[in-house]
Amino acid sequence: MAPISFVKVGILQFFSWPERRVPLPTVYERALQRIEIMDQTGYDAVWLTEHHFNDYSVCPSIPVMGAYAAARTKRLRIGAGVTLAAFYHPLRLAEEIALLDILSGGRVNWGAGRGFDAREFGVFGIATLEESRARFREAVDIVVSAWINDRVTYRGRYFSFEDIEVLPKPLQHPYPPMWVAAGSSEALEWAAAAGYSVLIGPHATHQEVAIQHEFYRRKLEAHGYSSAGRDLPVALLMAIAKSDAEAEAVARQGAQWLLKTYIDPKAIGATGDPVQRYVDSVIVHGTPERVIDELARLREQSQLNYVIGAPLSHATFEAFTEKVLPKLL
Repeated sequence: MAPISFVKVGILQFFSWPERRVPLPTVYERALQRIEIMDQTGYDAVWLTEHHFNDYSVCPSIPVMGAYAAARTKRLRIGAGVTLAAFYHPLRLAEEIALLDILSGGRVNWGAGRGFDAREFGVFGIATLEESRARFREAVDIVVSAWINDRVTYRGRYFSFEDIEVLPKPLQHPYPPMWVAAGSSEALEWAAAAGYSVLIGPHATHQEVAIQHEFYRRKLEAHGYSSAGRDLPVALLMAIAKSDAEAEAVARQGAQWLLKTYIDPKAIGATGDPVQRYVDSVIVHGTPERVIDELARLREQSQLNYVIGAPLSHATFEAFTEKVLPKLL
């Protein structure tokens, strides 16, 4: 089979602690060992997840984990997939990501997201969905401003400061490659109007991804920007096994875990049986050969040029690395 020729391939690295079966340090060490394997193969980046107050993924700090990942790798890019920017003071976020960029030798990809977990919003003192949206957008704009300007002044609804020198600046100039997580039409249009690239997934259906990409490209053009030359990553949940039936079982178990531990079906607009929605329309699953075929179809359907695999088992990661990745590059 001829290569599909994606521009880039990455891995979305969760730090799941299912049923707390092993000591938590073991979760981190296994993830770092996997990241070392990524560095030695053809992956572009590891994309580290940030979550709070949940054993779905026990990584509350991407800059801390990213520094360890950078120290144990040589070429792999360190992606934030994503920093939940509404929960930060944006000047501190700008400092920490810039510092990580320097320590990694200029290997940072910065992804920023608003999040959708009501518990996280409540604990961090964000009262409403609208507040989280407004805080997120202010934070993203301020981080970029802090990187490109010697000194930054900002007067917004939630953040205001005058003539602040933010140090350090990122090693990459003018700043690390950046994306904002977006799925709704409103978020996609906001990103397009600002010229920001977008990152989609991993909870959208394949049809939704295609619709979102097309909408975003139209809005980019309407605001005077082009999608040409942009990496537009899509995170895809994956389950790979020796047979399609085994892979479907892994996919179903993974969907049940997601819905039990983290995902509110209402937050992602799911209707009907949410587990079946994941199995039928969200998770890419099957034998390595079937997964390659499915990715080729998605490549055409969504003009997908950067796939971020989100493996639902370690066996899936191994099969993806050994049998699927070589066919994608």
